[in-house]
Amino acid sequence: MASRRHLQMKQTLRAALSVLAFTALAAGCGPGDEKADRKPTMNMQQGAERADAILQETLGAVRPELKWNHGPGGSAGCTKGVAGAATGTGSAKRSITILTVVSEQRRGALIGVIERDWKSRGYKITSVRQAAEAPAVYASTPDGYSLSVEVAGEGQFFLDAATPCLADSPVMDPMTKPNTHVRSGPFPQRPDERDEFWSAETPVP
Repeated sequence: MASRRHLQMKQTLRAALSVLAFTALAAGCGPGDEKADRKPTMNMQQGAERADAILQETLGAVRPELKWNHGPGGSAGCTKGVAGAATGTGSAKRSITILTVVSEQRRGALIGVIERDWKSRGYKITSVRQAAEAPAVYASTPDGYSLSVEVAGEGQFFLDAATPCLADSPVMDPMTKPNTHVRSGPFPQRPDERDEFWSAETPVP
């Protein structure tokens, strides 16, 4: 029972931190920021589509293929100044939930594949969390997208991409089709797709 409560607390904390991080990104346009004063050439919907494409490129670099579904995304207006004045811009976030069971012995290998792929595309690794139970890698693209791969409770992998501040517009749900059926029940949907390679409980040969 105590273990279950501990896991629920970790899940709640992760969700809260994700919201805070996304809100901070959207509110990150401060006074004197030249980039914030430039008129975006892309709107939020176009940016969300670009974020979807980045995540699909990332998934495409992983072999054997991972089973996945869309996680909760979102959008938020960008503000500037102490008063949080509106800027007519906003940021969108896309999220991928990995449903392949990735064993503890193979988690480092998967993170390594994703990190190397991002580097090969010219993305900058901004931070690495070297925690045994919850490792993560964070990156940014030359055009200002923020990326992350994180491991949460029960070895759950998440891939996220957030846009920079773009021209305000409605944001539709992703059009990319998951390669596994949508699970019912509360988020997150726990991994339940076993893979001969990623689920193996032995170190990578």
